[in-house]
Amino acid sequence: MTPRAPVTGGGRTDAAPILVVGSVALDEISTPAGHREGVVGGTAVNFSAAASLFAPVQLVGVIGDDYPTGELDFLLRRGADLSGLEQRPGRSFRWGGFYRRDMNTRDTTFTELGVFADFHPTIPDAFRGAPWAFLGAIDPTLQLEVLDQIDSPVLAACDTMNYWIEGTPERLAEVIAKIDLITLNDEEAKQLSGEYNLARAARWIQSRGPRHVV
Repeated sequence: MTPRAPVTGGGRTDAAPILVVGSVALDEISTPAGHREGVVGGTAVNFSAAASLFAPVQLVGVIGDDYPTGELDFLLRRGADLSGLEQRPGRSFRWGGFYRRDMNTRDTTFTELGVFADFHPTIPDAFRGAPWAFLGAIDPTLQLEVLDQIDSPVLAACDTMNYWIEGTPERLAEVIAKIDLITLNDEEAKQLSGEYNLARAARWIQSRGPRHVV
């Protein structure tokens, strides 16, 4: 993907930048109301869509040559810096899930890493001093690589998902011990902690390192 200059029209330009590293995906979403394929998603995109309303976003990720890059133009219009987004030959990261009627409980139907399988994020020099950092729900090994490259942010936050909780619990524990804030839904918090009660689950997670559990 050829980097393009950020376009104004997003959040406050005087706010400190937020670094986000995560998946830029094509999702296959099913709900009781319908089914859609090729939906632009991934934690880096979803987080940036919200964060760019309030502050400049610096996005680091990777996409395949099948990705509809024009779908990310809305982030450029909000002033996001996508110069850290690589495009490589191959298929993009794809995720499928079925959301139940409450829209809070989901079942992962498939995960295809694609070009993400060989991705090791390189944080551009201009991004390393960002005071705020968000690590999307990617392989905990990659999250640790990012933490090793950034310069002591005021707050480092991470997301995760059931795929990593089940598959790489030891590496995820290393990440949790190093970050300030973690975000999970009810199902993920219970799975990670082994506690059914959400209050106990949050306390268990907090005891492993992060000051804040959301």
